[in-house]
Amino acid sequence: MKILHGSAILLKTLCLGLALNTAVLAETQEFTLDNGLKVLVKEDHRAPVVVSQVWYKVGASYEVSGLTGISHALEHMMFKGTKKYAPGEFSRIISENGGNENAFTSSDYTAYFQTLEKSRLPISFELEADRMRHLTLPADEFAKEIEVVMEERRLRTEDSPESFAFETLMATAFQTSPYRQPIIGWMADLEAMTVDQLRDWYQRFYAPNNATLVVIGDVEAKKVLKLARKYFGPLPSSEIEPEKTLPETEQRGIKRVVIKRPAELPHLMMAYKTPSLNSTLNNAGSSPAWEPYALEVLSGILDGGNSARLETNLVRGKELAAMISLDYRFTARLGTVLTISAIPAADVSLDQLELAIREELERISTKKVSKAELDRVKAQVIADDIYQRDSLFYQGMVLGIFESIGLSWKHADDYVPAVKAVTAEQVLAVAKKYLVDDGLTVAELEPLPMDPSAKRHATAGESDYVH
Repeated sequence: MKILHGSAILLKTLCLGLALNTAVLAETQEFTLDNGLKVLVKEDHRAPVVVSQVWYKVGASYEVSGLTGISHALEHMMFKGTKKYAPGEFSRIISENGGNENAFTSSDYTAYFQTLEKSRLPISFELEADRMRHLTLPADEFAKEIEVVMEERRLRTEDSPESFAFETLMATAFQTSPYRQPIIGWMADLEAMTVDQLRDWYQRFYAPNNATLVVIGDVEAKKVLKLARKYFGPLPSSEIEPEKTLPETEQRGIKRVVIKRPAELPHLMMAYKTPSLNSTLNNAGSSPAWEPYALEVLSGILDGGNSARLETNLVRGKELAAMISLDYRFTARLGTVLTISAIPAADVSLDQLELAIREELERISTKKVSKAELDRVKAQVIADDIYQRDSLFYQGMVLGIFESIGLSWKHADDYVPAVKAVTAEQVLAVAKKYLVDDGLTVAELEPLPMDPSAKRHATAGESDYVH
């Protein structure tokens, strides 16, 4: 979901413009241990390297008021020791064996991963299995780490006008959906959080039957399964209570919010309610299954490189925007939003910029896109598909994301052919249906004078928080 606790690269990954080729994914082998742990193995023998990832089905969208930020706080504490290994030992051992490791928390899942020379895979399994069920969660370590998390919130959100505005946009756009909550949590909840609450959260969600182990690299699937049974097999499963998530209340009109904070530049953010792939497939009849793919293509036409419409017409053409970007979370677990973020050019007001963006959206909602535009976006999908196959890490990301949002990894097979099948009529249909005022939230950042001594810390948007 900024490589220092979340990255723009990860954000683009999690939005999944990077599906893998069907032939590649067809080689993935799936196993389930007796305790419920799902194991996915993809053999890739190009280099003597292995990527191991453990994905838990828990994140900010599982949290309730009063406990926001607890999934991210627990991610921090996963490096603070078990009965067998002292705080910091996990990272030291991985580094000592020539590997690298990290973790991130998103709205919908929390993941931990290591990249190692292939013979070191048992080390990764032993360490991950140990902390899956045996964290000690010492109170003194928690007291120190929650201060780190609160300082992270100050630096990345409260001291960043763009990030603060984006957080406000999400909290305004969503009324009942848990996506209204920031991944890092509200400060009041962080200040009140206790280690006992953290322990309850850990015991509830960190169990083999709520996790997926993904292994990609120079391995043999049967040997990986044997190792998984050795290290993860003895771990007890948990009774996971069915999740109770309120569906988002239907929006019936534009929502607007103005944020006044010290900032260098004004900023316009717009969010349109849209379905995700998962919300479409797991809520039969809510919308046709092709709609998320058509929204992916629409996103590429509007913001898919220098030849996309927003960049061509508003940045270079009319010179109304100094910067503009669009994001659509295709692989969100719940109903999501398509967001547009823009900074006006000099002497251009936020109202003028919003009007210009609306004109572009009106154009794509009333006239079919050209065959050339469709072909350009589809060619980008295929090119991205080929490029991503070079990365073991991102191959694993695709598998882990699909499993963690409530879909089988096999649905990733559908991405390229489904995008290639999208028609101009379908792009027009989703534009007409979703780029409407009744699903729109607008946030305006109005700059106040900057403190000359203040430092800039973060950029707009909330991605996934990485350890």
